Amino acid sequence: MKITFTGKQDKLNPSQERKLAMAFSRLSKLLERRGEKEAQVILSVQRHLQHAEVRVNFYDHTLVGAGAATDQFAATMEAVDKVEKQALKNREKWRDTKRDGTKRTAAEIAEPLVAVPAAKPAKASKAKPVKSKPAKVVKANGKSSGKPMTVDEAMIAMEEDRDYMVFRDCETDKVSVLIRRRDGKVDLVEA
Repeated sequence: MKITFTGKQDKLNPSQERKLAMAFSRLSKLLERRGEKEAQVILSVQRHLQHAEVRVNFYDHTLVGAGAATDQFAATMEAVDKVEKQALKNREKWRDTKRDGTKRTAAEIAEPLVAVPAAKPAKASKAKPVKSKPAKVVKANGKSSGKPMTVDEAMIAMEEDRDYMVFRDCETDKVSVLIRRRDGKVDLVEA
């Protein structure tokens, strides 16, 4: 990692230099996946307080960490720690959203299933105009549909008077819908 210092830099003792180098090496290990990164350290003094600001470009984001302390070493270490936390947070966020395309939280997993029954197709042979009913939204509670099941179990659970059954397939872990047609046969719609 290329480190550029701006501002008046105090003389650090060898142990502090080593600790600072270790902190930047940890940061570079986190950030340098696609080539070498550049970090800019801006040092300033305000009365008796030392300020340090570390800026690193990470993909499309600029990570900025600021620290203030009575000595320059502590301020710089605080700023590097903040940038490291931001990098970890961004990597975790990227990992959660980019791997499967959607971010799934615990609340979304526990969210009850919502099924919208398909509109009943009108027969072309009938001349009577069929009144179309507005789509009905049925919310299933988590107690009745929380357990994943196979298609056969869903067929058994589908009662005679029900026209559809929404369930989570235990093999694919996706939502599927069984719809009973007018001729008595059943269609399977997989999400």
